[in-house]
Amino acid sequence: MSQTTRTSEPQPHPASPFHSIHRHGFVRIGVATPPVFIADPAKNAAAIIAQAGEANARHVDLLVFPELCLSAYAIDDLVLQDALLDAVEDGLAAILEASRTLRTVLLVGAPLRRNGRLYNCAVALAGGRILGVVPKLFLPNYREYYEKRWFASGAGMTGLDIAVAGQQAPFGIDLLFEGKGLADFVFHMEICEDYWAPTPPSTDGALAGALVLCNLSASNIVVGKSADRHLLSASQSMRCMAAYVYSAAGRGESTTDLAWDGQGTIYEAGDLIAQSERFAEPPQLIVGDVDVSRLRQERLRTPTFNDAAALRGHPETAFRRIRFDHAPLSADIGLHRPLRRFPYVPNSRERLDEDCFEAFNIQVEGLRRRFEATPGDHMVIGVSGGLDSTHALIVAAKACDQMGLPRSTILGYTLPGFATGDETKANALGLMAALGVQSQEIDIRPAARQMLADMGHPFASGEPVYDVTFENVQAGLRTDYLFRLANQRHGFVIGTGDLSELALGWCTYGVGDQMSHYNVNAGVPKTLIQYLIRWTVRTWQFDPRTGELLSAILATEISPELVPADAEGAIQSTQSKIGPYELHDFFLYHIARYGQPPSKVAFLAWHAWKDAGAGLWPMEFPQASRNAYDLATIARWMESFLMRFFQTSQFKRSALPNGPKVSAGGSLSPRGDWRAPSDGTADTWIAELRSALPNDL
Repeated sequence: MSQTTRTSEPQPHPASPFHSIHRHGFVRIGVATPPVFIADPAKNAAAIIAQAGEANARHVDLLVFPELCLSAYAIDDLVLQDALLDAVEDGLAAILEASRTLRTVLLVGAPLRRNGRLYNCAVALAGGRILGVVPKLFLPNYREYYEKRWFASGAGMTGLDIAVAGQQAPFGIDLLFEGKGLADFVFHMEICEDYWAPTPPSTDGALAGALVLCNLSASNIVVGKSADRHLLSASQSMRCMAAYVYSAAGRGESTTDLAWDGQGTIYEAGDLIAQSERFAEPPQLIVGDVDVSRLRQERLRTPTFNDAAALRGHPETAFRRIRFDHAPLSADIGLHRPLRRFPYVPNSRERLDEDCFEAFNIQVEGLRRRFEATPGDHMVIGVSGGLDSTHALIVAAKACDQMGLPRSTILGYTLPGFATGDETKANALGLMAALGVQSQEIDIRPAARQMLADMGHPFASGEPVYDVTFENVQAGLRTDYLFRLANQRHGFVIGTGDLSELALGWCTYGVGDQMSHYNVNAGVPKTLIQYLIRWTVRTWQFDPRTGELLSAILATEISPELVPADAEGAIQSTQSKIGPYELHDFFLYHIARYGQPPSKVAFLAWHAWKDAGAGLWPMEFPQASRNAYDLATIARWMESFLMRFFQTSQFKRSALPNGPKVSAGGSLSPRGDWRAPSDGTADTWIAELRSALPNDL
């Protein structure tokens, strides 16, 4: 998915563990591209130490350097000289000494001798200790590569040790590294060609439990190779449900026959978290915060991952897990990662257009197939002039176009009640006329008055009582009319309620807007519906008059229009009562899709929404609607969301009509992404949120 690169620096506030990335399951990763000095380990070690110090000052937990960065990569037969190899160990000893005062774990590339062989190695070190040494498994020996001339492969090297720089350390391709004290901080190392192979060693590393896969690479540059590296890193991180960290050699390597660009990237489950500037003059150091708890949860909810481990003989039984002390920080050190305010809405124009095209056509295809499979002659839909019914109507119109049916196949009804506004009613009637559907107005007020009178409701006696009964009598009558009209006209009812409303239970159960014969909007959140409508206007899916009306509807306040305006003329506002949909959609995405705890979702929401002037907004987002929310506001609406989502609304979702899943963010169908008991409580989630928030909030 397209991401907004957002770097959030610490903000003044009372000290609280809540504001620490480490409390919420993040690990700060760095990729370093130091200057390279040909066959000069002392200078290379000094450059590595300098960047390690910089990374430590930026609170980096794990820093990845390029392949053979202590010796340089392109030095040919010089790598077989003992003088050079002795200097490499001296340089490694200097880095070890410097690391005693650093919190950052360093991964350094070095040629190392063992048992009469030379290995191209990745060395993990921290706090003055060599944690382990992993030899390169796949040695390229084609085109410009001659590594088998100098190095031995690490194939079969397991359960061994190596003596290096005055220390004895684990050696082999069977090593994982785990930071004790920082949950889910488990990493694996491989080297350059290893991930170009059909079976990268990091696959077994991931199946054994590593959540961060690191590649120390030299990798000369040719035209198009950067895109290949992006492809490999993205695909490996997605397939392994892991972070993939890649560091390639840069300026200073020998250009006798090759050139170098110093590409560094950090991917997380297919998403690009950070990337370096290529062909840069100064040394590069990029930093990104990787959500390792998200990765762990993805594996937890995807049985295929365990099946793959089982078919590989459970690699965790063959790996040695090297544990080291690495305490989490409780301070606010900012958040460095792409973060989207609207997780269902891409930021780039290209991706937005592509996603809108797919989402709209998923809905059209779902409705088209259902209409073809259902006996009947008509689609019946209630059109209020609001966002949801508008979108469902244009989906139906496009479905008719694709089936070669006249749009008069659609029977559209506007059903004004006690609070229906002139503007929304005019928009509804105008839109139906512009689209060429059959339209009719049925005033539900007489029937509603009769029902309220039969019930003995105070409104029937002239009292201004606008309670939930008053609202649901109208909502229920509208749906009742639509179903009976569908019976009469040989059609079926198209639902209009969206994913956001289903999450909050903001719909009338049974004979109400919760029910239909087929709901095209059930998988689309409110924030995405706005963009789908904008997309149809921008891409001329309909004629100019329809586009004008769609734009007017987009500018209308979201309201159920069930309660008359107050004395000041203010209409009933959905968001003033239940909270901003943009926040609720954010909560829904992270809780339902990833199973994140409420405190972490609140932390992410605070970073995403605390400053309206920071980061990118989706294209065409109105300037006047660019909101900001403080933590107190986020916590207030989060608690409301938790109560509605987990405790009061599941029974409505358990009886949902059919409708297509649209977004990778998931659906709430009990036949799809979400199954939950209707008699559950929200206590556990609310307690988790309250226990984590700052005391002074």
